[in-house]
Amino acid sequence: MSKSKTKKDKTPSPKKEFRNQITEQLKNALNGLEQKLGKKEFEARIKKAGKLLAAGIKTKLVKPAKSNPVKKNSVTSEETAA
Repeated sequence: MSKSKTKKDKTPSPKKEFRNQITEQLKNALNGLEQKLGKKEFEARIKKAGKLLAAGIKTKLVKPAKSNPVKKNSVTSEETAA
C-alpha cells in the first residue's frame, strides 16, 4: 500500500508568472548592484521587490459595467405648449 506521489504539470498562476517576469527584468536592470551587495542579498531584495510590485496586480479581468442607454422623453415643444 505505498502511495506514489506524482507531480502534475501545473502552470504557475498568472500573478506568480508576472512576478517572475518582474524579477527577471529587475535582475537585468540592476546587474551592477548584484556585484556590490552579493548574490544572496541581491536575490532576497529582488524577490521582495517583485512581490511588492506584483501585489497590486489583479488576476481577473475587470468586466466593463453595462451602460444602460438613457431614454430621452420624446416630448416636443408643441406638446408642452398645449
